[in-house]
Amino acid sequence: MAWQSEFEPKTITVLREGYSRQSFARDAMAGLVVGVVALPLAIAFAIASGVRPEQGLITAIFGGFLISALGGSRVQIGGPTGAFVVLIYAIVAEFGYDGLAVATMMAGVLLVIMGLARLGSVIRFIPYPVTVGFTSGIALIIASGQIPEALGLQLSNLPAEFLPRLNAYWAGARSVNLWALAVVIATIGITLLTTRLQLRIPGPLLALLTTTALVQLADIPVSTIQDSFGSVPSAIPVPHLPHVSGSTVASLVSPAISIALLGGIESLLSAVVADGMTGRRHRSNVELVAQGIANIVSPLFGGIPATGAIARTATNVKNGGRSPLAGIVHALTLLAILLFAGQWAALIPMATLAGILLVVAYNMSEWRLFIGLLRGPRSDVLVLIVTFLLTVLIDLTTAIQAGVVLASLLFMRRMAEVTQVRALRDTLEYGQGPEDPQALVHLPPGVEVFEIFGSFCFGATQKFLEVLGEIKHPPRLVILRMRDVFAIDATGLRALDEELKRLRRTGTTLMLSGVQPQVRTALDRSGLLDRLGPENVHPTLDSALRYAQESRLSE
Repeated sequence: MAWQSEFEPKTITVLREGYSRQSFARDAMAGLVVGVVALPLAIAFAIASGVRPEQGLITAIFGGFLISALGGSRVQIGGPTGAFVVLIYAIVAEFGYDGLAVATMMAGVLLVIMGLARLGSVIRFIPYPVTVGFTSGIALIIASGQIPEALGLQLSNLPAEFLPRLNAYWAGARSVNLWALAVVIATIGITLLTTRLQLRIPGPLLALLTTTALVQLADIPVSTIQDSFGSVPSAIPVPHLPHVSGSTVASLVSPAISIALLGGIESLLSAVVADGMTGRRHRSNVELVAQGIANIVSPLFGGIPATGAIARTATNVKNGGRSPLAGIVHALTLLAILLFAGQWAALIPMATLAGILLVVAYNMSEWRLFIGLLRGPRSDVLVLIVTFLLTVLIDLTTAIQAGVVLASLLFMRRMAEVTQVRALRDTLEYGQGPEDPQALVHLPPGVEVFEIFGSFCFGATQKFLEVLGEIKHPPRLVILRMRDVFAIDATGLRALDEELKRLRRTGTTLMLSGVQPQVRTALDRSGLLDRLGPENVHPTLDSALRYAQESRLSE
């Protein structure tokens, strides 16, 4: 029953609690608004990702429907997002759309497995500098990718790499179309003004409608979706399986992992933001399962990776959405637009979409957070800069992997630095609890006491071995005081085992005191507790010393 509750979609929870007609009316209105907001974004993200505009709408329809219907958040809105643009573009450039579809479906399977394995809470431990680093890098790449459309540059065979692309822009600077620049400026201006005035109509939609109408009525010479992609279909594609070779599937494992990680991070961040706005709590594991199912189904109809969209989710909440029905209405709204007005999408100027994406890139750049992190610890600054540069100059997959590994290594280094091993020979001040009053004790001859502070993991074991190596004459008894050790790993267990063997060869007894429950469990499972002997593990230093005196180990 607990398992069922943990993996129950919020849709079922809402319906079981009771769902009124007034609640549906409120959610339906919020869904209509979010659907209208999602329209230009879905098209823009698809084009920026190197696929056709209708594929963004397909993703928002199928991905958005399944994420809302099966997810663990009441107000999550799913669909294509700016975070995926760089990754999708690189995969499509190397493997084509079928390669992207297979990688997306593989990522969907991984997300389902992660959810069923209850990894929803673990994935949120991705280091913050890594998240800010790749998000800022993605924003820069999205913004730079809009330069050709924003300036109307006549370019062909653009390189995929960031720096060569900038060189290509500079080489084609003479072909600037001032009309395209004017459309971009108008789009940005309308979007920002609408937001500042807090008008009911979404800024991106108003900018899209206004600039499209002006371009068509005044016959302004700028490129449109029709010029770049032809007509936009007004129908749902027939589902089909992508076709790739076995060797290509093996090459897609790494991109699939990146899609799964990025999708999981983005969706759970969005769900956490929604929790803060609504006072509710999402179910992270069922959210991952829903994301996985959405990314398995979406490519069958020509879609691209989908995840929770923070901006659209916030729009849903602000417009009164309080249940997954709002997200379902959002998907149905986009379906209606595709079926009955899809052909009009071909008239949208490319410069308009570039302006919308420039605003999106600015909002997702998190430049204030980026600058704030630069004032933080040097290790966090290093992780931030490395992740940012790798995202921009290499690719997102490498950036995420390198950022997480580097952050983990630096974290382990910090843990090793704060871990201390102290030898106490002549006198000892001990005792922290009421059962072990503070006192000054003279150690008996032949007894050495060492105290460990911090985690006893592989980064700290060298300190332990170095301090114990300072013993010149083998004592009769060595006591390790471990009251401040709350974690031990396999390397720490091995170091302890090796030290036990070394001391026994010299005729020295090893005794532990103050072992914490978690550490004791690890000692027990490894068999080290049996090799030590129960008589050599004591709750306090007092009891260890008393036992040593009674058994004459200290003589």
